[in-house]
Amino acid sequence: MRLSRYITFAAALMLLAGTTAYSQTKKGHQDYSFDRETGLVRTETGQMQCPEFARLLREDISRAGCNTNSFEFKDIHDTPAPKGFKPFYISHYGRHGSRSNWGANNYKRLADSLQRAKDAGLLTASGDSLLSEALQVYTLHDGMDGRLTPRGCYEHKMLARRLYNRYPKVFKQKGYEVRARSSTVQRCIVSMTAFTNELTAIDPKMNISWDTGETFMKYISNGASDRGWKKVRHLADSVLNSYHVDSSYVMRTLFTDSTAARKFVPNIERFEHDIFRVGAVADAFELEHTAFRFLPFDALYKWFEHENIILFLANCNYAELVEDRMRLTEPLVNDLVTKADEAIAGNGVAADLRFGHDYPFEAMVTYLGFEGIGDRLTLDEARSKWFGAWMIPFAGNMEMVFYRNKAGKVLVKFLLNEQETLLRGLPSVEGPYYDWETVKANLKGYLR
Repeated sequence: MRLSRYITFAAALMLLAGTTAYSQTKKGHQDYSFDRETGLVRTETGQMQCPEFARLLREDISRAGCNTNSFEFKDIHDTPAPKGFKPFYISHYGRHGSRSNWGANNYKRLADSLQRAKDAGLLTASGDSLLSEALQVYTLHDGMDGRLTPRGCYEHKMLARRLYNRYPKVFKQKGYEVRARSSTVQRCIVSMTAFTNELTAIDPKMNISWDTGETFMKYISNGASDRGWKKVRHLADSVLNSYHVDSSYVMRTLFTDSTAARKFVPNIERFEHDIFRVGAVADAFELEHTAFRFLPFDALYKWFEHENIILFLANCNYAELVEDRMRLTEPLVNDLVTKADEAIAGNGVAADLRFGHDYPFEAMVTYLGFEGIGDRLTLDEARSKWFGAWMIPFAGNMEMVFYRNKAGKVLVKFLLNEQETLLRGLPSVEGPYYDWETVKANLKGYLR
């Protein structure tokens, strides 16, 4: 279990100093240029980085993959509900668990380059270690893109058990049903299976129905439009192209003769990105080490930010694209509302569980106006305020927990990755508890 640790802003600045090794610091005066408007710092190598993001990456470099970060189980805190209100229904959406990536060609290309260098007697011990890890990832991938890994199953088993233990009375309602619906994609179906199997392991008498199909895909899975993606790529590439990383560290680390080795590395930027891709799946495959350690911090941060910005721009509250993106996720939001109202009316359903993907997950919680992930940000603001590894990890999840009192009044509490969260610009009744009718009247939280 990985838990965050507190560190001061000054210490975060100090951590930015090392650019070649994760424990490295440099002696002498550090000349940082801090931009108060964007929250970014210009490091001594000329990069603009967010000190807090840099701290979080150094604390656990697996986070650099953003949406390939395995779920981080944290302590759970529940604010007591207003007097007289009891939970009775849960509406859930969960992203599939840790999976393989789309990278077989990247893994093979990297391994081939290193193998040719090894045959020429040019690999260092570090280069040999990277070659072994690239081959290991290639073997584990086994030609299967997007396949759920054992860790992905474990994540959903844990999440199911923790949700049950948190709200046992919801699941124990006599005669009530739990409905589970999944994307037709294999990794989502297996995630649903792991989650619901854990529920029935806890309570063998639980009544669960399962289903998947194209009709469910109409709301469970959605993504940005072609026009949107074109704009996203343009903006993300503009950030990527602002980075000018010194490649000498990688060449020195992996090869005994950097000059001679260049014939095996014709494109150093692509070579470094291939290393990043190998490192990004280390957590999913539960490897002891990650290839991220072979990259200088500047290069790691560069590829992290590229992934991070794409996730934000394509699916969240970026003014120029948000209206188009929210329109495409409305069927999912409508499903949340319709099924909640049916449960409130007494249809005998204790929980609706949905298993899908990261892009619709992001758009859904942005639509509803979740604080943090759904904040309206400019591109510059997102570079220091939107941290994808925590927003949309593997097995990322959203719950709407409904409470009712004897008078029939209904409140709802929102959870993001198991943590209580607030809605942007919408007053609550008390703490994180909102009046359901008020929420429905103000569904388009991305506009607030």
